[in-house]
Amino acid sequence: MHIQINLLAEFRVTIDGRQAAAAAWRRTRSAALVKRLALADGHRLHREQAMEALWPELEPEAAAANLRKAVHFARRAIGAHEAISVDGEIVVLAPNADLAIDSEVFEAAAKAALRTNDTALCERAAQLYGGDLLPDDRFAEWAEEPRERLRQLYLQILRKAGLWEQVIAADPVDEEAYRALMQAAFDAGNRGEVVRLFQRLRERLRIDLGLGPEAATVKVYESALAPAQSALADPVDRVRGLLAWGIVNFNSGDFAKAEHTAKEARTLALHAGMGREIGEASALFGMVAHMQGRWQELFRSEFLDWVCREPAFVPNVFDGHLCLAEFCLCSRAGHESMASAWRELLALAENAGSVPGRALATLILGEAELFSGRLDAAEALLTAAEQLHGETGADAGRALAIHRLAEVALARGQKWRAGRLVRRGLKIAEPTWLAPHLTVRLQAAAVEAAANAAEALDAIAEGDRCCAERVCQVCSVGFRVASSIVLAEAGELEEARRRLDEAERLAGMWQGGPWVAAVWEARGVHRRAQGDHGQASALFREAAGRYAELGRLGDQRRCEARVAALA
Repeated sequence: MHIQINLLAEFRVTIDGRQAAAAAWRRTRSAALVKRLALADGHRLHREQAMEALWPELEPEAAAANLRKAVHFARRAIGAHEAISVDGEIVVLAPNADLAIDSEVFEAAAKAALRTNDTALCERAAQLYGGDLLPDDRFAEWAEEPRERLRQLYLQILRKAGLWEQVIAADPVDEEAYRALMQAAFDAGNRGEVVRLFQRLRERLRIDLGLGPEAATVKVYESALAPAQSALADPVDRVRGLLAWGIVNFNSGDFAKAEHTAKEARTLALHAGMGREIGEASALFGMVAHMQGRWQELFRSEFLDWVCREPAFVPNVFDGHLCLAEFCLCSRAGHESMASAWRELLALAENAGSVPGRALATLILGEAELFSGRLDAAEALLTAAEQLHGETGADAGRALAIHRLAEVALARGQKWRAGRLVRRGLKIAEPTWLAPHLTVRLQAAAVEAAANAAEALDAIAEGDRCCAERVCQVCSVGFRVASSIVLAEAGELEEARRRLDEAERLAGMWQGGPWVAAVWEARGVHRRAQGDHGQASALFREAAGRYAELGRLGDQRRCEARVAALA
């Protein structure tokens, strides 16, 4: 009997040329067992290893029962009893069959090609890599190490073969590949292609996320611009080069130079009418001030200056500071202390007749009311903020206002309204340059607004796609917490735990604020799903106390209601 198992790009089993129907694997336990055995050394596992890998949250008796069922249904799916052998305590995959597994074939060919240093062999080996290992098991811990090992091996042979475009297709932020292509284009005299590739890389390495090209890459770019370094130089290219150097300086800790470069880039971008780059330069300017502990003072100065200017690019400047304003709202100091300062800024904007200034101040004050649990006041302010941002064409601020209105609806139990707001917010947020912050936050609300389990899973899948791209890690915490709660309540405890572990890791990077409290609350949901109501109640109480310290009355009440429901 010949058995072919495909693990790359998809899971597929073929027996003597006949493919096992997808419906045969509808029992996920049987498919998981076959996958785990296919990845194991010698395709064999001790039964306790299999139980621990596949059902770590279950008691031994329940896990053993699952293993027996998995063996039974795997044999049925393959169509042969001997396909899975249980010899005492050892479970073996196809011990007497001619077994071929595509991931093993690729790995052997790739390692052989690397040993020979033969680029042609590397190209042929690369063709055997159909895609990442078991993409449908992205959160299975046992698949993580082999998936990453094979992926790195694939990238290694692509680099050895000089297949740089394929490297970028597999890893869109591989800077070595971009730099190699830029250098090749420069050597060929194609300066326009160097500029195009550099801009493509900048789109992936987000300044607002603190990322940017390395100094060596910027130097290749500037070499392509060198003949045009005159009064006739394209200001767009110059601004983008300056922003790249600014983030290099920022990441190297040279904040004075980063600030100077950000100011120069913003001045040039203003003269050239480059809205997004004005926002990026403002974001870099603000990030430097934040690292020095003086963002609030800087922004007050910026606000006073810009509300007195012509409105054309004021929203772009404010967009650049939006994420830092959000961070400060959720800091240990809390939103109440910020609210008094923003009421003063709102009055200044009204006196100056600045619609962008009123829009931003109204948004922040609406968020503060929401966090305090004053839903009617929050709704009024956030509705006004959405309208004001719409008047100025500031779609990022408008999308954020809609997101907060969806949270108001959720706090009132109006899932249908929250879902409608989320859909509208996503359409507005996706084209903006702050989409990596906004879309993942809106997906968190989409998960909570789902009317049923199927809708929730669809929202989680869409959020996962967002997280696979470059997103703000802090902004992703809400989505990770929301998805872990839904999955825990659906009984998917292992996947829920892994998501929450990641949320906890990220929350730990930002001391204070509501993220740690949210993780405690989610841990309580997990314990409740496991039937440990005593521990769940203790976790909910801890979360309620942490929310109370931050003045988040609505969140505090929700956790207290969870405790009462358990009692």
